[in-house]
Amino acid sequence: MPVVTFAVEGRDNCVVLGDASYVYARTKLGSFVLSARCPHRGGPLNLAEFEPGRSRLICPWHERATSVTKAIKAGVPAVRRGNRVTAVFPDTAGTEYVLEHRPLSPALTGR
Repeated sequence: MPVVTFAVEGRDNCVVLGDASYVYARTKLGSFVLSARCPHRGGPLNLAEFEPGRSRLICPWHERATSVTKAIKAGVPAVRRGNRVTAVFPDTAGTEYVLEHRPLSPALTGR
């Protein structure tokens, strides 16, 4: 299981393991490591906005809703300290990770 420390925002705020990518999200519902890809068709979930009056993120490509509550419950274990977060990712059988930058929508930055 890869244990990775990465930035909460800015440069190197996205962990890419094989074809999976993850960012740290802060919302009114809580903070968690989120898949940066929509489960529907791989859209950029890191750019999602909240569905008005609901706790669901809307994919900017296909407007498919993804539950934030489910993402938090099924999330990657993580601990934030300052502007860094350390997360334990699913075993990827020797796949190495890389850090990249992914822009985050205001809905995912806690602002």
